[in-house]
Amino acid sequence: MSSVSDFNQPQRQSLIGVLVMFTDTFQKIARGLWPILVVWIFKFNELNKLYVGLGVIGIVSVVGIIAYLQYLNFTFYIDEENDEFIINKGVLNKSKIAIQLHKIQQVNINQSLVQKIIGVHALDVDTAGSHKKEVSIRAISHDLAIALKTKLLSEAKSASVTNEITEMVASEKDEPFIAISFLSLIKIGITSNYVRSFGLLLAFFFTIYENVQNLMRNSDALDNVDQKIGTYINESVAMYSAMLFIGTIFLVIMIINLVRTLVKYFDFKIAKQNRSLLLSFGLLNTKNTIIKPEKVQIVALSQNWLQKKMDVLNFKIKQASGSESEKESKKSAIEIPGCNAIEKDQILKLLFAEFPQKGTMFKPNLRKLLFPTLFLIVIPVSALLLYGFNVDNKIFEYIFFLPAYLIFVGLLLFFSFRNYRLFVNQKYIIKQSGAWDIDNEIIEPHKIQAIKVSQFFWHKPANIGSVTIATAGGTISFHLGNFTKVKELVNLWLYQVETTEKNWM
Repeated sequence: MSSVSDFNQPQRQSLIGVLVMFTDTFQKIARGLWPILVVWIFKFNELNKLYVGLGVIGIVSVVGIIAYLQYLNFTFYIDEENDEFIINKGVLNKSKIAIQLHKIQQVNINQSLVQKIIGVHALDVDTAGSHKKEVSIRAISHDLAIALKTKLLSEAKSASVTNEITEMVASEKDEPFIAISFLSLIKIGITSNYVRSFGLLLAFFFTIYENVQNLMRNSDALDNVDQKIGTYINESVAMYSAMLFIGTIFLVIMIINLVRTLVKYFDFKIAKQNRSLLLSFGLLNTKNTIIKPEKVQIVALSQNWLQKKMDVLNFKIKQASGSESEKESKKSAIEIPGCNAIEKDQILKLLFAEFPQKGTMFKPNLRKLLFPTLFLIVIPVSALLLYGFNVDNKIFEYIFFLPAYLIFVGLLLFFSFRNYRLFVNQKYIIKQSGAWDIDNEIIEPHKIQAIKVSQFFWHKPANIGSVTIATAGGTISFHLGNFTKVKELVNLWLYQVETTEKNWM
């Protein structure tokens, strides 16, 4: 390989990086063929061992050839004449990517478990106008990664980027001013993401059952599976079985959350250089990234009752992104889990140079409860009663679950409405929402990119409407507020955007 300081000539990744490309390709194939692999495992004794062995050897050989061609055809260099970062890649269909240096927003150095084992790093380049990583160099040495990162950012014609380079190089030696403790990660792991984990768990079980059912449809084993599942369902309708099932699911969800949090955010450290945050975290996959206040678009703080008692909360920081998709913007958000009250204030003061204060409070109209009540209470209860009276009245034997459901949903609707607020002052817009997890999203008015105001014709007599504020890092919306006040706020924000001397990033 060429000298780490010479990027004018095409360079390849580390040769040992072929192993990284091999594992990446093998994982993609395994994810695509996992239903077949599951069947092979259960029917291994019935399969021809010779054919299985030859199949495995064939797959490994093909993956190895693909990995080597990926290594051989992947080159990168800097075209200083045109101020572009050039990447050539491909196996059969080769492509050339040219990235203008001034569009590079961020360069991150990460390391997965495989990369840690073989001693290489990954370098990811994010650009303006792209919803994903434009380039990912999967296997280069640490020294080369640092040198390339410094070179890419220093080539941008911006004083702020030059300052960022100084910060990044200095960050290698900076001591963290915040280190999220192992205990804080445990606290946040067992008190968050219940709904997401439940959805993933449910989807996982349904996916497994559906694939196994499709692959074993003509097998005698399917009859046994259906019989066992039917027996389990018949036994679980009893009260004690239902409670045991719910308790088991809750325990599994808590364990999933805890393991996910510890693995993803292990050894979370935050260092600072001037007014930037330098983050490093991860047990299996180590990630390093930088947060500059001027690039921050939305800051979201989330905390529930249990977390408040334990003095921990979740930070989510959304920086400028080229994505037009709200889903992609959420994925690219940077999370800081397990901060205590003191650490929260330190981070906020570093991002905003002060602690953001809530201003004038705006409430939604009572009509905001209409559709949630309709879809979560009226329609489900009506469907249950119609089914019981017209199809099978045996369902009324379990009607004692209905009051518990109504109380649970009613409390969720009440607290979600009570917590739904918009706070506005001259410096900040803060939207508060949530029933159990209370979220506070903070935006500075001068970072607004677009504002959309809407009102349905049936809302005109009640003088209510909605507003959506778009930034380069995502959007926030406030629905069914007083429409006259909403329009006054929009005029104020537009005036602030037009007259401010601050940059949005």
